[in-house]
Amino acid sequence: MERFRCWPALILALVCWPLAAQGFGFQDVIDRAKERAGEAYQAPAPIPPFLQELNHEQYQGIRFKPERTLWHESGSRFQVRLVSPGLYFKHAVKLHQVDAEGVHDVPYDKTDFNYTSEELARRVPADLGYAGFKLTYPLHGEQSRDPFLVFAGASYFRAIGPDNHFGLSARGIAVDTGLPSGEQFPSFTEFWLVRPTAKAETMTLYALLDGRSLTGAYQFDVRVGDAAVMDVKSRLFIRNDIEKLGIAPLTSMFFYGGNTARPVGEWRPRVHDSDGLLTHDAASGEWLWRPLLNPNNLKIDYFSAGQIAGFGLMQRQTRFDDFQDFAAHYHQRPSAWVAPKGEWGEGRVSLVQLPSNNENNDNVVAFWTPSEPARQGQALAYDYRLKFGAPAISGSDRAAAVKTFVGDGNRAGGGNVEGAYRVVVDFAGGPLQDLPGDAPVTSAVTAEGNGEVIEHFVEYLSPVNRWRISILAKPAPERPLSLRAFLKNGDQAVSETWSYEIPANNDILGGES
Repeated sequence: MERFRCWPALILALVCWPLAAQGFGFQDVIDRAKERAGEAYQAPAPIPPFLQELNHEQYQGIRFKPERTLWHESGSRFQVRLVSPGLYFKHAVKLHQVDAEGVHDVPYDKTDFNYTSEELARRVPADLGYAGFKLTYPLHGEQSRDPFLVFAGASYFRAIGPDNHFGLSARGIAVDTGLPSGEQFPSFTEFWLVRPTAKAETMTLYALLDGRSLTGAYQFDVRVGDAAVMDVKSRLFIRNDIEKLGIAPLTSMFFYGGNTARPVGEWRPRVHDSDGLLTHDAASGEWLWRPLLNPNNLKIDYFSAGQIAGFGLMQRQTRFDDFQDFAAHYHQRPSAWVAPKGEWGEGRVSLVQLPSNNENNDNVVAFWTPSEPARQGQALAYDYRLKFGAPAISGSDRAAAVKTFVGDGNRAGGGNVEGAYRVVVDFAGGPLQDLPGDAPVTSAVTAEGNGEVIEHFVEYLSPVNRWRISILAKPAPERPLSLRAFLKNGDQAVSETWSYEIPANNDILGGES
């Protein structure tokens, strides 16, 4: 039975909340992670092969029964639906709930699910365990129970704001992503869900991370408003040296967009969960935007910051007309923004992009990397706020680069310079929003790596209230073309910095280099 401590309200109401669990908190999870880091790593036990070999349709047919939802009987705003192992989710996790009376296991019950066939139901072990969980919240009225946060698979989790469909993912940690040595995927292996009161607007959960090269303790304080917001505390204990540690990683999909060619046979204008990386450097004040690519080969870029104030993978195309896909709802995929708490020290944001020939592969990863490799025996702490929602969650006060177009600079509409590219970037919002069309807005454009900026100029697009930079630029022979550009009103920068790289190996110029 739940016990309450209550005081009479002084003015309007009675305020009640459950007692905190006696003797359990974040420090207990930290102690477990630290202890486990001193032990040999043991990978989680895999689920039976027949569950791993389910296809997508078969796995989706394993459906959780809503009446088995955790805390359903209490009417709590936050409730918990359980996730079955299978397909991508190849091992079970330990689940506990925490209340005023202590810590209680969440025992596995295979009858929590409906199955695609009696044969499948018969073969599922009675002690299989859960792969993770979904949190629900009344996003669309107090009577609704809408899944908005999912923890399942390695250290992955996904969240949405009220107007979103699920898209990109976050992770607890990234280890050696993009390196020839191969990436490691530590897993959340144990969770503690702190039971909230019925009307609570914030919920806390703890997670234990375990992997070949590190362990970790995490606290997530979760709330929902215009966006899903998580205040994250992480404490990491290094088992073995790690060359590239990725803090607060975000994982997404970019197949093609307005800045790339449309694959043969594709009718949709764009297909992506995110269309760019946004970073904010607190030291310089610069906001930097890098549109995403689907490269021909593995591509890794680094963005240095004197003091990182935030970074995120954003979905700026939010109109149905941008995608024309009513089934996938790409126009409603969320953006995600990471804002460090305190100073993280020297480091840089890494953007890893992998080639993909379809939309089913997450081929984009972004994370912050400390300047120095993580060494065996180190204890590290990183706290941050993570938001999922509309692109405005970044809090940027600059005009945003909302469209990027790339074409041949040696044809009608592009120019008459062989081997050059015509690059067009549209900016909108921020300080540009209310400027008259004859305002003295100018462009600052630079090329790196011996590239040549042949011309650049600014136009005001009155039908859509945007300002356009048109650039004609040429790379050095056999080199990529790397450009940076932003808008000024007089001497004042009014836009973020647009940063872009056209790989040397592309078909934009019809085979010319």
